[in-house]
Amino acid sequence: MVGPVPLSPERKWRAIALATVVLAPAVWSLLAGLVAVAADDGPNDGAAGAAIAFGLSMLPFVFVVLAFASEQSNPPRATLRAMGLCLLVGIPVSAVAGDAVSGIVAGVGAGGIAALRSDEPDGWRPRAVAVALGTAYAFLLARAAGPAVLIAAPVFPFTGLGLADHWAEWRRERGALRGSRGEVAPGDG
Repeated sequence: MVGPVPLSPERKWRAIALATVVLAPAVWSLLAGLVAVAADDGPNDGAAGAAIAFGLSMLPFVFVVLAFASEQSNPPRATLRAMGLCLLVGIPVSAVAGDAVSGIVAGVGAGGIAALRSDEPDGWRPRAVAVALGTAYAFLLARAAGPAVLIAAPVFPFTGLGLADHWAEWRRERGALRGSRGEVAPGDG
């Protein structure tokens, strides 16, 4: 039995780019609403609520785009798993970090692990590290650069996943090359 054709880097990055384009207005709307609520101006509570609702309602579409564009075998299931992971990771990270940006990057990145097709059986490990690094970067950038992180935040989650996949592929190819030459990797011998 022949499995699915591996996802080409071009298709993977196309899926990442499309999903990021859908993610950007969702994140910006969500953050604008959260900032407005935190400012507690009173009369704008309806606009803040609408901005938050719009941002949250766009998240499933982000994962749908990522799942379909990356040719997931079961896009609806991948989208449901992505939404669950997004909430399961994003809410606690936001609470611990004390800012919404870190939680959004962590949640969307965790959801992206499930939505973006992986041809590797253990492909989630490098992706989880990438999400953790992206979240830490957003956390530090939120404190050092302030509002500038709001503009860049939508780029972190899915770009990190793509880079993690490329890194894992590079390590695998390097190991195969080393094995074909009869070399022993450090720590193996």
